[in-house]
Amino acid sequence: MLNIVLHEPEMPANTGNIGRTCVAAGARLHLIEPLGFQINEKQLKRAGLDYWDKLDVTIYDDFNDFLEKNPGAKIYMATTKSKQKYTDVNYEEDAYIMFGKESAGIPEEILLDYKETAVRIPMFPEIRSLNLANSVAIVLYEALRQQGFPELETKGQLHHYEW
Repeated sequence: MLNIVLHEPEMPANTGNIGRTCVAAGARLHLIEPLGFQINEKQLKRAGLDYWDKLDVTIYDDFNDFLEKNPGAKIYMATTKSKQKYTDVNYEEDAYIMFGKESAGIPEEILLDYKETAVRIPMFPEIRSLNLANSVAIVLYEALRQQGFPELETKGQLHHYEW
């Protein structure tokens, strides 16, 4: 199972959308405090719709607490500061993909130890960053694509007609 890690997320709507994406993709969500909202906020639940109770979510006091509780975790750092694209790496089935807070990203002091596993989403140079929820979806689904979308439904069907 893939793991999405949010380092100090600030916006409840983004975190709710990411929670919903994690449920749809069969991924775990890890939240590293401080959070910019309360877990019981209406915006968080509204964005996650009726999926929040199906979410496998763990909350940590800080990054060190996360590391202590996930020893040996292979962590990919999603950051605009990386030299390699998110498509340049091969994600393990139990990989952890970490994203920083909306206003500042992952602190550079943390990134220093993860040069080889830091990845970025290409974009025009004058754009600072993408929306956090969109970034998570892009990288998570690339990891799932590499793994053949394990256990995910890959074929749909019309409700009222036949293809």
